Amino acid sequence: MVTKEELIAKATKPSEDALRLHPFYRGKIATAPKCAIRSFDDFAIWYTPGVAAACRGIAKDPALSYEYTNRANVVAVVSDGTRVLGLGDIGPEAGMPVMEGKALLYKYLGGVDAVPLCLNTKSADDIINTVKLIQPSFGGINLEDIAQPKCFRVLDELRADPTVTIPVWHDDQQGTATVLLAGLINALKLVGKKMTNIKIALIGMGAANVATLRLLRASGVDLGQVIATDSRGTLHPGREDVKRQQEDFAIKWQVCLETNAEGVRGGIAEAMRGADVMIAFSQPGPDTVKPEWVRGMASDAIVFPCANPIPEIWPWDAKEAGARIVGTGRSDFPNQLNNSLGFPGIFRGALDVRATTITDEMCLAAAAELAQCAEDRGINDDDIAPRMDEWEVFPREAVAVGMKAQEQGIARIQMSREDLYNQASAIIKNAREMADMLMREGIIAMPPEG
Repeated sequence: MVTKEELIAKATKPSEDALRLHPFYRGKIATAPKCAIRSFDDFAIWYTPGVAAACRGIAKDPALSYEYTNRANVVAVVSDGTRVLGLGDIGPEAGMPVMEGKALLYKYLGGVDAVPLCLNTKSADDIINTVKLIQPSFGGINLEDIAQPKCFRVLDELRADPTVTIPVWHDDQQGTATVLLAGLINALKLVGKKMTNIKIALIGMGAANVATLRLLRASGVDLGQVIATDSRGTLHPGREDVKRQQEDFAIKWQVCLETNAEGVRGGIAEAMRGADVMIAFSQPGPDTVKPEWVRGMASDAIVFPCANPIPEIWPWDAKEAGARIVGTGRSDFPNQLNNSLGFPGIFRGALDVRATTITDEMCLAAAAELAQCAEDRGINDDDIAPRMDEWEVFPREAVAVGMKAQEQGIARIQMSREDLYNQASAIIKNAREMADMLMREGIIAMPPEG
């Protein structure tokens, strides 16, 4: 039987390997040509003088930039490094490994080319203006690891601005919430409970849980069923500290007014008492959530401690305390509920139909398809969501998103379900086969043993 010490050692191994292999590769992504170079004569086509013809065409019709350049398949991953996964405000340089990792996942899982852009600013206005200025080069924008409350303002203003004509998405909000919802859909099927009559404890009121709450409501959850907490305790109308700061934290004050119908006061323990579901995006653990609090939950409890890099409670401790289903954000534990299952397929679908935005309805369609993908091959208590190695999940997710965008009238291109699936599958297969070929040929060196 595996001991807790062995489980913890396994959980810390990826960090040890990261320090060894990041300097070995000096980064995780690189630029590669996608056009044929038959001889040096071809540069007269791809650069001067031939390229001028393409430029003149785009000058007459800017929409041709999607046809004549790679814009239709490239996303900018924009961050200021102020809220990096469990590490906090570590700055733009220190945030680069995360943004490069994001770009790697975009390419390998979704066939999307992504460029990490870490900005030397902490100003919401600077981020908003930068995105506006760079949008001619990109098919979409992925906002990443930006502290609240400015992350809400940045996303909301950019999505509302009529001059921004490409999808702007905050993965820590929309992506995380989408995958969490997919896992919850299947977990509830297994425990025989319904979304409309469960009690939910939301631990942490950052970007992820704010978006999760929004999608839960769209899925039929009455907000009165939810008890949310921040670092100072449960949220309720008596939280004068939040009320005084509502100019900056308007969303949190709204949560105070609309959730917690029972008026529960206290901290995490009180929020979790009798809850059917616990969803945590808060302070990394492993002791943020105590086993005794899990023991106080309802029978067949669902526990999702999703902080990175260390969940609020170790999965084995939650199980030992009585949780039936446990999911985290980590790929080395069962039931990974990580946004890596979301953003590659969601952006694949949005880009393929050239959607002008990514709506909550598109996220709900993605969540439903993710849940269905897992159910189609069978689910159990330790396998409620698709895994990253199930490549066919991503084109299916792309189709769900692309079809919803067309239904909502925000797609510039109309495609059938079959054509969307075939195109997404081909692009994703190409990305994976390219990586395999580069490793096979030794162009990407295999890492040293360690």
